[in-house]
Amino acid sequence: MPEPCRRCPGLRGRLPVLRWLPRYSPAWLQLDLVAGLTVGLTAVPQALAYAEVAGLPLQYGLYSSFMGCFVYCFLGTAKDVTLGPTAIMSLLVSSYAFHEPVYAILLAFLSGCIQLAMGLLRLGFLLDFISYPVIKGFTSAASVTISFNQVKNILGLRGIPRQFFLQVYETLRRIGETRAGDAVLGLACLAVLAGLRAMKSRLPRAARAEPLAARVSYLIVWTSATARNVLRRPVLLACVAYSFQVMGSQPLTLTGSIPQGLPAFRLPRFSVAAPNGTVPFRSMVEDMGVGLAVVPLMGLLETVAIAKAFASQNDYRIDPNQELLALGFANILGSFVSSYPITGSFGRTAVNAQSGVCTPAGGLVTGALVLLSLAYLTSLFYYIPKAALAAVIISAVVPMFDAGIFRTLWRVKRLDLVPLCVTFLLCFWEVQYGIVAGVLVSGILLLYSIARPPIKVSEGDVLLVQLGSSLHFPAIECLRDAVCTRALAASPPRSVILDCCHISSIDYTVVVGLAELLQELRKHGLSLAFCSLQDPVLQVLLSADLEGFQHFPSREEAER
Repeated sequence: MPEPCRRCPGLRGRLPVLRWLPRYSPAWLQLDLVAGLTVGLTAVPQALAYAEVAGLPLQYGLYSSFMGCFVYCFLGTAKDVTLGPTAIMSLLVSSYAFHEPVYAILLAFLSGCIQLAMGLLRLGFLLDFISYPVIKGFTSAASVTISFNQVKNILGLRGIPRQFFLQVYETLRRIGETRAGDAVLGLACLAVLAGLRAMKSRLPRAARAEPLAARVSYLIVWTSATARNVLRRPVLLACVAYSFQVMGSQPLTLTGSIPQGLPAFRLPRFSVAAPNGTVPFRSMVEDMGVGLAVVPLMGLLETVAIAKAFASQNDYRIDPNQELLALGFANILGSFVSSYPITGSFGRTAVNAQSGVCTPAGGLVTGALVLLSLAYLTSLFYYIPKAALAAVIISAVVPMFDAGIFRTLWRVKRLDLVPLCVTFLLCFWEVQYGIVAGVLVSGILLLYSIARPPIKVSEGDVLLVQLGSSLHFPAIECLRDAVCTRALAASPPRSVILDCCHISSIDYTVVVGLAELLQELRKHGLSLAFCSLQDPVLQVLLSADLEGFQHFPSREEAER
């Protein structure tokens, strides 16, 4: 296997392919080929399914599935990650591209530019402000939304609106119009996929020491369980649908015609024709609005989270800022071949890792397989039943719903349920409202903890005040009130020692507040002494030349 990724300066740092290509072993080639083919067999039907989620013609799912594979091979730092369309990103594209390919392609280009800029400016730390409850609230709501969006295809209903609440109402109102063929096929596919998933999760791994027969049996069962990825190529179902067509009776709703051939390599369009004229670039950007922030950030978050998870699992390191660059370039170049925004796919990355991929070169095989499908196989997709694609999507997104997170947060920290529930509930109204509201609520809780740090006061001959966390300017008023109230309320009033062992830095607002605190205590004949000051804090206070400032190396010396 390749050595762990190291952050290298210069060209090797910007082109990670130069780290592993000179050491590429023939033994890796076979494993990369198998992994690339396996992921490709999964990627093609998923691409068709996710284009449906995005509200775009199905060929755009395939257009979005190959450029990321090629770019990541040269720029990515995780051997397992595969880039392409995902359920989450497709849902966001559905919200911000208005089911218009021109908007979706431009959104990919602008998202890539933003991601590339963030990578160059090393702004990956901004993703840290999206808390875990917000992520879980969004993914759980997305799981419900995407799954219910496919119920209409399982039941064979048409003309169902895409807004979630209207969708629920119309589906329940028109459930009597269900097409029996679609419903039977869709439910059967769901049952088979669920059974295969359960089989694989309960399959014990065969050790090398076991007999050959046991290992062969394990391989057969594992391949059958992983065949849910091959079932996602609903070839057999397409054959069944074709048989019905030949007999002159078609009980299934089919995918329909998909244009054959590779997309043209060209710049995305920066204006679009409308019935009453032309929509200019500026108006298109205004239409996409907050999506220009949500789409690139969620894409980065998904990719980096997946890369970190598999890097930890397989014992290598990634460079998050290089991942931003890889994703940015992938989206920019992808927009030149009519791709909508892409990101790391957890499902296909897991298949890649399980297949034993050794280097990102496996992505070249996956991308080539998608190109071959576009060039020669699109006519075969006509007969794929929509109910089968709907089953694929539902099977892929249902595991994203984490019911246990509500119980876990209730047990661990109930306050974190607030951003979780806000995000979860508002995402059913509009995705952007849910994410933005969740981030704002998390930010408010974070700012409140900064503005109101825990303050421990111990009484003795003097009052010993100890902050439980660092001291930032929103907290200085809280500290002043706590110190003055306790010092002056004591009988008799007592001087104060402020233990600063947890304070690593202060700003000018804190310096001003401490000066006012010194002055107020001095009016009542009391003193304020500082102890355990860290060097950066001590230098700031000495530079401020506070009147009456006195400090001691330790608490014991201050008490003496």
